[in-house]
Amino acid sequence: MVYRLIVVLFFFSVGAFAQDNFIKHKISQGDNLSVIAKKYGVKVKDIANANPNAPKILKLNSILLIPNKNKTTAKAKSKNVEVADANVSTITASGTHEVASKETLWGISKKYNVSVDDLKKANPSLESEGLKIGQQINIPSNNVASNSTSQNETQVNSEVVSTDVELIREVKAKETKYGISKEYGITVAELERQNPSIKGKVPVGYLLKIRVPKEKADAIQAAKGLQETNVQEDASSSNQIAVTAPEIKRDSTFVRTGNNSELIDQLIASATENIGIRYRSGGTTKAGFDCSGLMFCTFGNFDIKLPRSSIEQSRIGTKIASEEAQKGDLIFFRTNGRRHINHVGMVVENVDGEIKFVHSSTHGGVMISSTKEPYYTRAFSQVNRVLN
Repeated sequence: MVYRLIVVLFFFSVGAFAQDNFIKHKISQGDNLSVIAKKYGVKVKDIANANPNAPKILKLNSILLIPNKNKTTAKAKSKNVEVADANVSTITASGTHEVASKETLWGISKKYNVSVDDLKKANPSLESEGLKIGQQINIPSNNVASNSTSQNETQVNSEVVSTDVELIREVKAKETKYGISKEYGITVAELERQNPSIKGKVPVGYLLKIRVPKEKADAIQAAKGLQETNVQEDASSSNQIAVTAPEIKRDSTFVRTGNNSELIDQLIASATENIGIRYRSGGTTKAGFDCSGLMFCTFGNFDIKLPRSSIEQSRIGTKIASEEAQKGDLIFFRTNGRRHINHVGMVVENVDGEIKFVHSSTHGGVMISSTKEPYYTRAFSQVNRVLN
């Protein structure tokens, strides 16, 4: 009797010891031994040794025992994977990226400093299925660690005590988000973040809440006071118009001058946010765009009014050689063997003679394509610069 009791106690202690030294992992879609090993900071061989009867092909929802060599490390890694906000992108220890709402392949490629083509090669399903919210995609580079570091730095910086003050700004007729954000020295994205209800068009009379550094707020208030004084003193000349964005007319065309690098980046971000939206003839909204409608809407969001059709858009700005194409330029095509221009896009990249452009295609909606694709190589017509 005593002997049996000793045996039972022995097996109980072994079981408790085993539970303490192993973590149970439930197999989910996309898991393999390498991914699981990286997640828990162990070797593939250790997992295999701990599960001698496990099949070579892992089955969904089955359980694997993971050697618990360092509980503290495992917990720390699991905390790093948690997401504080549904719209914040997630970077996991295995070199993957969780797709968040409104993210695009172009945006993800820039975030990790890789090309869209490399992302597609590392994730073949993207060609047929496209991006889906919550989808885990592989990042084919070593940039994950550096990106994660920069996020941590951003997190630390955000904890610094802010000296910002909140201003109230009433939206006036014909004002745009771009114009207002420029007035306060912030981006359109930051303006939308501070006022989540203005994702669409801002209604006249809407009261915006804008947080800016105290020094900036003081400067804005001082400028407004000076402006009001000047208006009172110069009431007799109230019909004069101040030119805020000089334009150089060239044979019925125009080129907007000045330092437009930030504006160009925002134009590209605005256009690529629409990737995946369907093609719609005559469309200028998120319900559907045609090619010139996408350009008309994108530039219009930033107080730049383009003509409505692609043929008319091809007559503005300055025509330049394709090898000189830069971000923000308009690129034009003659598709389906037509004699006149009937398609337009915006250049997002020009590397080694390959121009990548965002456009609304009849067969795929808003997407990014390349002049190296045979169809667009044959149909290419010209590149126009409207922003210097």
